[in-house]
Amino acid sequence: MPIRGNATYLILLSILLLSWRICHGGKILIVPLEGSHWVNMDIMIKTLHSQGHTVDVVRTNKSWYIQDNSPHYKTITVPVTEAFNHDFINPILKKIIAIERGESTVLSFASLQIEMFTAMFNMHRIICKMATNLFKDKELMKSLKKTKYDLVLTDPAWGAGIMLSHALKVPLVYNVRWITSGEGHLAVAPSPLSYIPMTGSGLSDKMTFIQRVKNLIFYGIWQAQDALLISPQYQAVCDLFFSPQVRYNDLLQGADIWLMRVDFVFEFPRPTMPNAVYIGGFQCQPAKPLPEHLEEFVQSSGEHGVIIMSLGTFVSQLPADITNEIAAAFAKLPQKVIWRHKGDRPATLGNNTLLVDWMPQNDLLGHPKTKLFVAHGGTNGIQEAIYHGVPVVGLPVFFDQYDNLLRLKERGAGRILTLAQVDKDNNFLKAIQDVLSEPSYRMNMQRLSRLHRDQPVKPMDNAIFWIEFVMRHKGAAHLRTESYRLPWYSYHSVDVVLSFLATFAGITLLPLVVFRCACLEKCLKK
Repeated sequence: MPIRGNATYLILLSILLLSWRICHGGKILIVPLEGSHWVNMDIMIKTLHSQGHTVDVVRTNKSWYIQDNSPHYKTITVPVTEAFNHDFINPILKKIIAIERGESTVLSFASLQIEMFTAMFNMHRIICKMATNLFKDKELMKSLKKTKYDLVLTDPAWGAGIMLSHALKVPLVYNVRWITSGEGHLAVAPSPLSYIPMTGSGLSDKMTFIQRVKNLIFYGIWQAQDALLISPQYQAVCDLFFSPQVRYNDLLQGADIWLMRVDFVFEFPRPTMPNAVYIGGFQCQPAKPLPEHLEEFVQSSGEHGVIIMSLGTFVSQLPADITNEIAAAFAKLPQKVIWRHKGDRPATLGNNTLLVDWMPQNDLLGHPKTKLFVAHGGTNGIQEAIYHGVPVVGLPVFFDQYDNLLRLKERGAGRILTLAQVDKDNNFLKAIQDVLSEPSYRMNMQRLSRLHRDQPVKPMDNAIFWIEFVMRHKGAAHLRTESYRLPWYSYHSVDVVLSFLATFAGITLLPLVVFRCACLEKCLKK
């Protein structure tokens, strides 16, 4: 009888604890980005769900990655006629790859910038249209307000979640590397251009005079893109549904917490702010066992080990001649190769290379036989390579990928090849052989791995703490700087300097004026 009573007591206690957890879980509305951004957001969603929170995800009816049915979240689907997906990105990538493979000239640089400007404009046009459809749906907005969310979590590379948070009057948290106007730090923290390299500049934090000139030019390009092509689109939505007094840039800078998807093992040192929380590598985890067929292939590599190659979610395949050059280089290596590749089978593919549509990238990087990662330079892949200590040969395609890889190169943990270099003079094969044969690359990457792992709190735990902190305290206003409320001349104290100059001029010139008047009066009397 006592045993049965104890069992009943334990069951009742478990039910009570489970009920308490469900009752005290928060309601979180997530407005994510597509592609690789969704991959890491989905990992965070699963963790939030496991903590007892209810998660709703805003998606479009043409969503690329976000599934409609999930045990971890419910979807709120917004109908659109155009969306950010493969149909949108593939034509842009083909043009960018063609430009980058050409001769490097001022004209090619201008062509690349125009193509990027056009792509960014159209991407944000699509998102603004989606936000417009959302705000016009009065029944949907009424339902969202009625739900009384505790927090909006969004990726601010798109602005829809930022404006939705304002419409619902709900605290706002970012899962952020990029904002609509560029790198996230630029909006929230002082960013001296003397040692903060701009995205796309290909510069490190150590710059010569000429490089600082180049950095300033890239800063001007980013500012012009935002001022002329991006912010006006979002401001038009704010004007339509809120009022002209609601400035989109203020909404963007007014988030409670910025969960930065970097850390200072990866990022160059720079100024930051109290509400910037660093969670770089939060999606990384110890490797799980591989599927049986992959494990057999990996083990068949013997002492030589395995190379894995993936160009991320955006780039499914490269031009045929580059693909054949890469396959031919792999065929000359003693290592086995697992290559995430879609499209036609390369004519030069060797017996040592396995083509796959999908790979468990994190688990392969964590396998002891993995010797090298050939990657495009996306943030997720770079962070996973750092976590597992695997050196990288980078093939950047567009946007921030070269800059991400440059951070590894500067730390001696990888090599970079542009697309124009891949199919010339066996450059690709030489780069791989260099990284495989020179121990310093692996040693440096493993040092970065030790630094990354040596933290008092795991990045994911840190992210969850601050999300729940904002929910508990209805925001984090005490951590937000007031700088974004200031006009530019106040922020840079231009008005103060001008007042000092005016005062100094007055004090200096007044005696001269008095003396001149006295002399003039004396002359008149004579």
